[in-house]
Amino acid sequence: MLFKLVKSSLCLTLAFAAIPSIHAADTPKKRDITLDDLAKFQRVSPPTISPDGEWILYTVSQIDTKDDKSVGHLWMVKWDGSVHLQLTYGKEGASSPKFSPDGRYISFMSSRPGPAKGDQVWVMDRRGGEAEQLTNVTDQNIEGYSWSPDSKKLLLTLHPKAEPDPEEGKPPAPPKPIVIDRYHFKQDIQGYLRNDAYNALYLWDLSTKKAEKLTNGKNVDENEAQWSPDGKWIAFESNQDPDPDRTDNPDIFIVEPKAGSTPKKLTTWTGPDGGHLAWSPDSQSIAYTQGAKIELLEYSQAKPAVVTIDGKVSYPAAKFDRSVSHPYFTPDGHLSYLVADDRNEYPAEVEMNGNGIKRLLPEQGTVMSLDSVAGHTALLYTNDTAPPELYAFENGALRKLTTHNDALVAELNLVSAEDIAAKDKEGVEIHGLLTKPANYKDGSPVPMILFIHGGPNGQDSHEFDFLRQWLATKGYAELNVNYRGSSGRGQDFAKAIAADWGHYEVEDLLACVDKAVAMGVADPNRLAVTGWSYGGILTDYTVASTDRFKAGISGAGVANAMSFYGVDQYIQQYDNEIGPPWKNPKLYEKISYPFLEIDKRVHTPMLFMGGSSDFNVPLIGGEQMYQALKSLGRPTELIVYPGQFHGFTRPSYIKDRYERWLAWWDKYLKPNASSSPAQPNKQGE
Repeated sequence: MLFKLVKSSLCLTLAFAAIPSIHAADTPKKRDITLDDLAKFQRVSPPTISPDGEWILYTVSQIDTKDDKSVGHLWMVKWDGSVHLQLTYGKEGASSPKFSPDGRYISFMSSRPGPAKGDQVWVMDRRGGEAEQLTNVTDQNIEGYSWSPDSKKLLLTLHPKAEPDPEEGKPPAPPKPIVIDRYHFKQDIQGYLRNDAYNALYLWDLSTKKAEKLTNGKNVDENEAQWSPDGKWIAFESNQDPDPDRTDNPDIFIVEPKAGSTPKKLTTWTGPDGGHLAWSPDSQSIAYTQGAKIELLEYSQAKPAVVTIDGKVSYPAAKFDRSVSHPYFTPDGHLSYLVADDRNEYPAEVEMNGNGIKRLLPEQGTVMSLDSVAGHTALLYTNDTAPPELYAFENGALRKLTTHNDALVAELNLVSAEDIAAKDKEGVEIHGLLTKPANYKDGSPVPMILFIHGGPNGQDSHEFDFLRQWLATKGYAELNVNYRGSSGRGQDFAKAIAADWGHYEVEDLLACVDKAVAMGVADPNRLAVTGWSYGGILTDYTVASTDRFKAGISGAGVANAMSFYGVDQYIQQYDNEIGPPWKNPKLYEKISYPFLEIDKRVHTPMLFMGGSSDFNVPLIGGEQMYQALKSLGRPTELIVYPGQFHGFTRPSYIKDRYERWLAWWDKYLKPNASSSPAQPNKQGE
């Protein structure tokens, strides 16, 4: 059927080309991006390459507006790009696709109806036929899985369920009280953490369809498990300190693939060893990343590391000062990582016995993930005007494999982000991105939104950003700043704000705002500041430091640090970076100036937002600021999104957030605009 459709389209094009009255040179006028396009974009997942290197498996997700959710389905593309196949359909969706090592099967996770409820591993024969449910795990959640090299077993990462599934035909039992005896006792999405709430590794035998616990470890998390190519070992990361909740010390372990085996610890650094693990082709070494000590928990810039199965650790590219992730070996033993480097992310080969790297992709943009099998490497790549798609990476160049968003992108008038730099008060050069309106004319200042990224250990980069494109159609410039504390500029740059929140970051943000004004792009009388998570926190700090912004929106922020001790999920950071409140109350008071001095400092009209189920930065942070400004009689509003975690998942809420952002900005930066602000839903809707 696919061939017939393609062939028919080709014939139609040739027929039209033969008619003189059609002007082939005429191109359709491009249109502005709209919020309705949120549901039209297709989200392509990371690639998985078949054992022979000839096919790439991935998922494509798209919003189902009727059911108000995003649904993903399996696709395959041939390495030469000649064939594209959709493999799954339906409303339940599919995720985590993999090939069996013998190449016979395709597996995936799905909650589609089957003998066992919930997310299970399903398989389909590559030669054709219906998918079958492979696992029947009912008392635990499957967090991840991988095939053994001989394709006879699965390695499952399982997590205990908070409550057992109700019996068929019976109403669910009332939830039991949650008994907690842990130092780190809450986590966003997971909620309150029980004493037995740990990830553990199990071997699932395909012939017996039974799961057996791999290791003899108890009450420790076991993650990032990877089979060695020869099938003799399984490597994983785990913090097995006496009380792992109190330390940030995961290490690399290996264990024989036999139930009840005792793991062998390979690394000894008293800090994080782990991340994605990659075995060398000869099964003798494991590449990973090593982070900083616990005092720099939220600012750690991971560096390359390799450990042999005998426990010998080495550090490739030892003097390279950029954060790396996702190691992978080529068949000839060369080692590469993804590198986060100053508004870009690219693959780079590291010197195994040297200090440097070799950047493998010169293009500006962001490589979000990759897979490398049988000498073939596929990337998930994006830039300012191109949503993420899959590309073959050959001889240092990209060859596009998927085109799921090409037709939509061809309709849209898209703009690129411009690199900018400014010097702050200390003379430190700060880098950012400035996106101008689509119809911008040089020398004509426009209203500008300073949109602050979260983390702080992250960076704004050259990637497709819906908000940048949407604001450009609304006549706004958008400024993104990689302030001190961000990644992409090395460890010293990232750790500069440790135990000194709301100081250097604000200076850096304002220096780049001054730069945008000096360039003649930003109208100094029409500025707004907005952010989410640490971006929301910095929004609070910024409006408490200057009155130059006409409006502010703080999403999932906090301005009263002491009130969050024991309330959010960052207990390790509080105790190790700034100390407990009873030991260092003056520091807590210092970094809480937006709330404690709100009557003197904050005069900017403020909108606060958050999810009611957010355990990362709980809603109380926005509620406190809202209540204080309301008590002072200053313009403010609070928007609560029911049932949402730190990262929103309900598409209608995501769209609503965009609408409310724009309404607030327009209200204060374009008071004479014809568009009316979005109105809050009635209570209960």
